[in-house]
Formats: sequence, C-alpha cells, structure tokens
Amino acid sequence: MNDRAPTALTMFTIAAVERDTRLGKDTLRVWERRYGFPRPLRDDNGERLYPPEQVEQLRHIRRLLDAGWRPGRIVGLSMEELQRVGQLSGSETAAPAEPALKAEPKALYELLRAHDVAGLRRALMQTLLRRGLAHFISEVAQPLLVEIGEAWSRGQLEVFEEHLCSEAIETVLRTAIATAPEMRSDGTPRVLLTTFPGELHGLGLLMAEALFTLEGASCMNLGCQTPMPDIVAAARAHRADIVALGFSMVSPAGASLDHLAELRARLPQPVELWAGTPQAAMLRRGVEGVLMLPTLGEIHQGIGRWHARAGKTRQSDDRHSND
Repeated sequence: MNDRAPTALTMFTIAAVERDTRLGKDTLRVWERRYGFPRPLRDDNGERLYPPEQVEQLRHIRRLLDAGWRPGRIVGLSMEELQRVGQLSGSETAAPAEPALKAEPKALYELLRAHDVAGLRRALMQTLLRRGLAHFISEVAQPLLVEIGEAWSRGQLEVFEEHLCSEAIETVLRTAIATAPEMRSDGTPRVLLTTFPGELHGLGLLMAEALFTLEGASCMNLGCQTPMPDIVAAARAHRADIVALGFSMVSPAGASLDHLAELRARLPQPVELWAGTPQAAMLRRGVEGVLMLPTLGEIHQGIGRWHARAGKTRQSDDRHSND
C-alpha cells in the first residue's frame, strides 16, 4: 500500500458509501466533478476511499435531499454549514420553497421525461422562434438545464436523458447562430471564446457565443480546453478585441484566477479579457484587468460598455490625427 495505507482500514469504499447513504455510485462521481465534493483518496489500485468525516457529511446531505433540498444548494457545504441549514429550517425535514419551473421549460422537461426527442427539438425551436434568442437562453435553456441537472442528482433522470437534452439545445443554438443576420461592422468587437484545459463548459460557451452574436459581435469559438499559448496565438491571428473564457461551478477558484492573471499578462494590452463564472469566490477575488461576469445576461451590458470605451478611443484618435 501507499503512504495512505495506515488510514485505509478506517475508510469507506464507494460501494460501502452507497450502501450507507443510499447515494448511487454515479451520483457520487458526478458530484465530485460538478461540486468538488466528496473528495475521496485513492488506494494503490486507483479505487476511491472516503474518509469517515466525508461519509458523515454525505449522510447529512442525504437527509436534506429527502427533505426536498436541491443538491446544488447543499453539496459541498461543510458539516457546520449543513447542520446550520437543518437548524434554520426548523429541522432537517423542511426545505425552503423552491421557485417552480416556469411553464415553457416545464413543458420541455415533460417532453424529455416522455422520451419524445423529436417533440423536444421541435418545441425548443418553436420557443426560440416565438420568443427570441435572448429570452430562449435566459428564461428557457438555462432553467431547463439546471432542473435537469438537479433531477439527475436526485435520481429522477438518467444520464442519457441529460445528454439528450443538452444535445437538443446545442443543435438549436448552433442553428440560431448559423442563421443569425450579418451585423458585423467596423464598430463591433471580434470575440474569441474558449475555456482552459480541464474545463468542460461547452454548452455554456455556446450560449455565450449566441448572445455575443445577438449583439453583432464577430465570434470565433475554439471550443473547450485550449492551452494558453494557443489562446494567445488565436487572439493575435483573429485580431480579437475580447477574449472570453467560461468557468463552471467546479473550476478550482485559485488556479483559475492564477491562469487568468497569467493570460492577462500574455495578451496584448488593448485586448479585453472577460471571464464568465457563477463562483462567488472567483467573483469576490477577481483579477486586475479581467471583467468578471456572474451571468450570461451581463454580456449585453458588457458589450454596451465596450462600445462606450471604443467610441472614446476613436474620438481621441481622430483628435490626434487632426492635430
């Protein structure tokens, strides 16, 4: 055994955790990626080993899930925070009322549950055409994806159903982007979109591209996991005005901020660096010279501010040329 052997006998295998907590193995693995918890160690064979304190946290999480709490609100909380959640609600049998899924995403969710994939795709496209791209993303696609992720975590959906919905939304978004009217002019930004290696945030990146396109930007989406030197090279080749990176809830905040700082130093100074992240820790700390966006809705305001800055720069250049 390795240097963790002395504690191995006191730890739990993933099968033992499943029996103890009634949380499925797949659920534990996805939480590990999505929320950064649990944080198992590994034995010499690479098998997961869970410390007793983490198993105790998982027991509390199980009780709160049974009481109606959503995984995204409680997974990853410390033991003290979990206990406080139970106390604040009066007991671990009362969860706060969650906002009900609105009619449009709820109807789409029911189509997914019925495995009506053709109907789901058709309804997604009809909703997009009827309500417009911005509404589709903020009021339909995002709430639907959150609900599906939570339903999967509660064991109410299978992995393939989550994938089917993501694929359907991706297809609709790609169609919308490809058929968007050409709005490019000298006064609109060139935007490069991607993520750092290890960050699989593809659908969020695509939604961002759609909203940038709606603002008239010229976009180059490199997809996920682009090495930093290639981001810098692509920004130069594309003559990007903005480099936009996406981060998920499970991105390591410290490392992500360090990488943003390094990228900011490598990019030409006129190129703006934007980072979309829902993580409070990243938003709170920030990085000098990087615009932090907590939601996709901030893209509209960000582009408005970019136009204001670009307009001032052009006015200054005109004055200098006339001197």
